[in-house]
Amino acid sequence: MGGFFGVASSEDCVFDLFFGVDYHSHLGTRRGGMTVYGKNGFNRAIHNIENAPFRTKFDKEVEHMSGWYGIGCISDYEAQPLIIRSHHGTYAITTVGKINNMDGLQQMLFDQGHVHFQEMSTGEINATELIAALINTKANLIEGIRFVQEVVDGSLSLLLVNQAGIYAARDRLGRTPVVVGKKEEGFCVSFENFAYKNLGYSDYKELGPGEIVVLTEKNCITLAQPGKDMKICTFLWVYYGYPASSYEGTSVEQMRYNCGAKMAQRDHVKPDIVAGVPDSGTAHAVGYANEAGIPFSRPFIKYTPTWPRSFMPTMQSKRNLIAKMKMLAVDDLIKDKSILLIDDSIVRGTQLRETTEYLYESGAKEVHIRPACPPLLYGCKYLNFSRSSSEMDLIARRVIERLENGQVTEEILQEYADPESEKYEKMVEEIGKELKFTSLRFNRLDDMLEATGLEPCKLCTYCWNGKE
Repeated sequence: MGGFFGVASSEDCVFDLFFGVDYHSHLGTRRGGMTVYGKNGFNRAIHNIENAPFRTKFDKEVEHMSGWYGIGCISDYEAQPLIIRSHHGTYAITTVGKINNMDGLQQMLFDQGHVHFQEMSTGEINATELIAALINTKANLIEGIRFVQEVVDGSLSLLLVNQAGIYAARDRLGRTPVVVGKKEEGFCVSFENFAYKNLGYSDYKELGPGEIVVLTEKNCITLAQPGKDMKICTFLWVYYGYPASSYEGTSVEQMRYNCGAKMAQRDHVKPDIVAGVPDSGTAHAVGYANEAGIPFSRPFIKYTPTWPRSFMPTMQSKRNLIAKMKMLAVDDLIKDKSILLIDDSIVRGTQLRETTEYLYESGAKEVHIRPACPPLLYGCKYLNFSRSSSEMDLIARRVIERLENGQVTEEILQEYADPESEKYEKMVEEIGKELKFTSLRFNRLDDMLEATGLEPCKLCTYCWNGKE
């Protein structure tokens, strides 16, 4: 995934930029970067943040950087922001999204001639560099940005800064958020709206789908009007969004309370306690407990002082071990208890199975699992939420493959997506058996969408039902 932050200020922007970017640390694990523009031109710093938080890697840069315009990012993948020199002049650019047609876009540029890319150590082209190259094919920056919004298959939101200000553009279908804040000294632009509140900014506007604006210290001007169609990612509320954030006017924390309440309304078990897998399952569990009238408890405490989210080895076995080491059991709250445990989702199922086994080993009588979203049947086409290389990494797809003896069609998948179907019930039963849960019941898609308070047509649900 990833997140970005930008500042256009009449005073030095570095302090606000540093803390605004740092507030996006929950969205990325690999790279962090900042670029500022001032009287001495551009100044940029990029660091690896896999083993240390953003703020500890950039505290020295804060002392030496200066400028009135700046952008920065947290990224799970490519190093950015990039500084680009083209016929548009020199600018810095950072992006958030996922490009499914990288090869096709590269070939289109090669066919036009006189273009090259610097490969990353992974052997892949930096996606942000590709976007810059596409922008540079057009006569001006606005035409270039609108062009990339149209040709990218997937999603793309971006920030671009030059001597004229900061250009911000939201994905064509608004799959990711872009919000603008304002204070006396100028404007900021952010992926998460909570990121600027403690810096003295107030909400100014939320960009609509495909909207492009330019920010200076004096104003925020719309250069391209928003489109009518929206498909914002629902998983932002369920998992990735920070609890203090809101998207399209809907609070992340409140949506999770609503989700939990709706799950409780459809459930029939009577556990001793309700708990959430920290941190993203906690709010769902509070909503469930309040609605059901069952005590909320914390049998697991997440140990974070020396285990930042970014410290996750690439080997899956080690990732699972680290994830387990971060969870500390409170035995007195587990022993002889029937526990209903809510997690944001079940992806591979490995960590939740280990968590359940841990609870049994600690003396739990029953462990009822309630994921806050439906079974994941499709890999996300629009955001880099996971490093999974195959949909068969999803436990639901593996179970379906087994139940159907490998003869899985799109029509069959739609049957499994229907919570009223026999196939759906069989899939849930098999997942519960495989992961050794006392019982398993997923949140329904219709209930989850209603919990957002938004029109379903504005929400992307592809990973659950394959609907574009």
